Amino acid sequence: MPRPISASLNLSALQHNLNIVRGYAKTAKIWSVVKANAYGHGLARIWQGLAATDGFALLDLNEAVLLREQGWQGPILLLEGFFQPQDLKVLDHYRLTTAVHSDWQLEAIKTARLSTPLNIYLKLNSGMNRLGFPIGQVDAVWQWAKSLSNVAEVTLMSHFANADNHIGAQTQFSVIQQASEHLAATRCFANSAAILRNPETHYDWVRPGIILYGASPSGDTADIAGIGLRPVMNLNSEIIAVQSLSSGHSVGYGSRYTASGAQRIGVVACGYADGYPRLAPSGTPIRVDGLLTHTVGAISMDMLTVDLTACPHAQIGSKVEIWGENLPIDNVAKAAGTVGYELMCALASRVPVTLYP
Repeated sequence: MPRPISASLNLSALQHNLNIVRGYAKTAKIWSVVKANAYGHGLARIWQGLAATDGFALLDLNEAVLLREQGWQGPILLLEGFFQPQDLKVLDHYRLTTAVHSDWQLEAIKTARLSTPLNIYLKLNSGMNRLGFPIGQVDAVWQWAKSLSNVAEVTLMSHFANADNHIGAQTQFSVIQQASEHLAATRCFANSAAILRNPETHYDWVRPGIILYGASPSGDTADIAGIGLRPVMNLNSEIIAVQSLSSGHSVGYGSRYTASGAQRIGVVACGYADGYPRLAPSGTPIRVDGLLTHTVGAISMDMLTVDLTACPHAQIGSKVEIWGENLPIDNVAKAAGTVGYELMCALASRVPVTLYP
């Protein structure tokens, strides 16, 4: 029999979450963000659960090709653009839309031999200071792009650094407005947090990512409480051994946890080689037989250990929910000092995955 850990992906939850985004986006079209192999869910496995989207946005050129070859005929946006001039042949062949954030990319498009002009997204640096043309150059870059025969539609895009926290998106949004409000351009600014919090930023296209998968942009489940999002990924395992500790006995590498009294400890078939965060401390939430308890001791490569005090009937074979429908991934991530995005993306290839329609 295989090791008892497994992940299940709920495609109906994807469809449900996309519908919720549509309710917020109103008339804006939706780029469903499926970068990082669909946030660890597996692009080939789940994209059809988002087939009602208006377009897919991602980073990897090979993943864009995969979508085309699996039958998606709608728009595909490369969020970081292309990385070498020769990539333009692939963009041309597969009819991909590309972000453009640097002068060299516009020069490459200008001199490329294309069968049809490309749709491009001009990325503006409005304060994130990663990719993008300086906001003060928006007029010049806009005119340059519009003058190129190899360019079809030009859309303005930017990315908010603080839409998911107390700083908010308003300062960046004001900068964008002041610099570009006079341009008759299609616009795409809103990420997941701005979709939920800043309807004034929605414009023509929005780019939901983490909320499609049922988690919070900020990592705080309170931010999405009442919205109705459903988790897509459920990670489950079983107890494979039970240890009875006496006072003063320790468990795991480094003896990081020592029992203060008699205590039953469950050993779960899940470790950092499966994608569980190695630095998760004792006290990280986990569910055993439907009851909430917590981890104790160090996370091993293949196993972790849990306190069974709250689960007196737990035994070998007891079901364990690591995260999912009843235990938000954000709660696990917060206890481990990280974000739900990372846990999703870290799901290891050795974990069997089951799809539910």
